[in-house]
Amino acid sequence: MNEKLLHFIWQFQYFNHHQLTAESGEPIQIIHPGIANIHQGPDFLEARIRIGSTLLAGSVEIHIKTSDWHLHKHHLDQNYNNVILHVVWENDKPDFINQKFQTLCIQPHVSSIMLKKYEELMHSKAFVPCESYLPVLNEIEWLNWKERLATSRLQRKSQQIIDLLHTNNGHWEETFWQLIAANFGIKVNAEIFMDMAKLISINILAKHKYQIHQVEALLFGTLNLLPAATPDDYTAILKREYAFLARKFNLRKTEAAPLFLRMRPASFPSIRLAQLAALIHASSNLFSKIRDTEDFREVYNYFEITANDYWHYHYSMGDDPGDYKPKKTGRSMVNNIFINTVVPALFAYGVFNQLQYFKDKALRWLEQTAAENNTVIKSWKRFHVQANNALETQALLELKKQYCDVRRCLDCNVGRRIVSAK
Repeated sequence: MNEKLLHFIWQFQYFNHHQLTAESGEPIQIIHPGIANIHQGPDFLEARIRIGSTLLAGSVEIHIKTSDWHLHKHHLDQNYNNVILHVVWENDKPDFINQKFQTLCIQPHVSSIMLKKYEELMHSKAFVPCESYLPVLNEIEWLNWKERLATSRLQRKSQQIIDLLHTNNGHWEETFWQLIAANFGIKVNAEIFMDMAKLISINILAKHKYQIHQVEALLFGTLNLLPAATPDDYTAILKREYAFLARKFNLRKTEAAPLFLRMRPASFPSIRLAQLAALIHASSNLFSKIRDTEDFREVYNYFEITANDYWHYHYSMGDDPGDYKPKKTGRSMVNNIFINTVVPALFAYGVFNQLQYFKDKALRWLEQTAAENNTVIKSWKRFHVQANNALETQALLELKKQYCDVRRCLDCNVGRRIVSAK
């Protein structure tokens, strides 16, 4: 037994109420268990409990053992002066008598089946702890839970974006540029791409966006991707441009270069950087345009770009020319940008400015976007949990990482249903 489970049992009253008696022998009737307290003080507030013939109103404190009351020094804390009932799993101090409140030992009243299910979930090594029970919820219940999960995911990401916004003195275009750069770095190089974006302000990019070779010089030079040798004319142009711009703007380089190991050539950081340069070259005030766009398909068009002609024959700066192959951002990459950067940024804008319209639009865009197809989503499908759009796939990713992987089963609608089922 742990206090989280004991809190859950008390909050939802998952125990037998027949013949409840205090340790003193007086009968107990629970009128209202109280409201869970997330702040300092007793665990449940505003409870109403009849003990004997007396109806009491006040707080309830939950502990595994009776002795925890003194162990936690509650007897010295005025916040606990309003406690009317001490709920414990084990009465390890039967001689403990408190004139102010009664003690209820709840263990004999809790179903052993519930405890067994909880232990099974906590010790499962499966993809998700509850996979043998899935789908558990009906279609409507799953839909409601997914909507809450997707919103929670966006709220969590929003806080990270707003924290970044504060470091950029409230500049949304600067913040969005850094977020987009990190996305182009994909998971392996996201951090160093973000570092690069922080070293090149949006104002510098705006001044030189019309010359694609100058944009590439800024990005490749800052990210340590201009080779020491000069194997071709284009590399020479970029090295010369970067040397000039670095002096002009007093630019620094990132501490390291991005990783290329175990990547398909189409995903090389050099290709992603060239595509990012093409995006900068083709757009201006990108976040403002996205914010003011209604149809999400127009936003997709902003990111369907092709790197400049040099990259039709190259995968890295200065390598030997290969066969002609335009380096376009594929549908999968555009989906990734849209789901993981555009939508969270738009939602964060709504949160920051307290504008529900933008939060609703972000959720609507997710719902209108095709479902993702990765290993996690495929695994959910194996257990009859479907996802029909990107809002639902984002919800299932949130459920897996923030609940299943860390065993937050008692905070999950699925886990609660399993544990409480008779």
